[in-house]
Amino acid sequence: MMTGQNGMLEVVDLHAGYPRRKVIDGVTLPPLARGGVHALVGPNAAGKSTLMRALAGLQPASGSVRLDGEELLGLPLAAHAARVTYMPQTLPSGVGLNVLESVAGAVRASGKGQDPRTPEQRALGVLERAGILALALEGLDRLSGGQRQLVSLAQSLVREPRVLLLDEPISALDLQHQMRVMRLVRELARERGMIVLVVLHDLQIAARWADGIVMLSSGAVAATGTPAEAITPMTLARVYGVDARVERCSKGSLQIIVDDDLHTAVPRT
Repeated sequence: MMTGQNGMLEVVDLHAGYPRRKVIDGVTLPPLARGGVHALVGPNAAGKSTLMRALAGLQPASGSVRLDGEELLGLPLAAHAARVTYMPQTLPSGVGLNVLESVAGAVRASGKGQDPRTPEQRALGVLERAGILALALEGLDRLSGGQRQLVSLAQSLVREPRVLLLDEPISALDLQHQMRVMRLVRELARERGMIVLVVLHDLQIAARWADGIVMLSSGAVAATGTPAEAITPMTLARVYGVDARVERCSKGSLQIIVDDDLHTAVPRT
């Protein structure tokens, strides 16, 4: 029997890691709603990628991960992947396909064949929306790191998942493409009713584009809530070890200004 809330991803008491090293230790998240973009932030080695892989069914885990009341942990990988799509930090190298072939292949792998368009037509539509239609016939091995990230995003979006997990999707992109990607992800989350969880290192971008923040520290949740609730001078000091201010700019956006490193700061006299 299924329990839980419809339209929600619920993560309760999740544990994940490796035989001799636990990375995620009893993580419980607030319910993540459809149509929302939720940023997963935290310092290096906080457990962000391990948590994403556990939610994707790629990392052994215990606890509970429910989507619309259905337990995902323990599902066969193919059934899990039909509900949750995971975009890793990098595409595999040495793939002898062009961009269009790789994205059309993601359509076929999704098993969602009810769309009257061909896989190639669907792939072209996503490439155009992502702003990389001009790369359609380029080989994957000829792309820059940023271009490969955009293709990986297109492969994820074309699957039309219920949950989209993005692990640092803008780390190799310039400022213009960072903004384009975050805007596109938010638009598609709203349009398709997707639940999006995205790992971001840039707190400024997380504060601008995310509906909610999950801040990890040492494999545990350190703060959650809206950007203004989760990103505060207190949490930045406790989790990141910095003396910082969080202020509103003239347009109302949160601004994070880091004044010092608390671990190496010289006391003032």
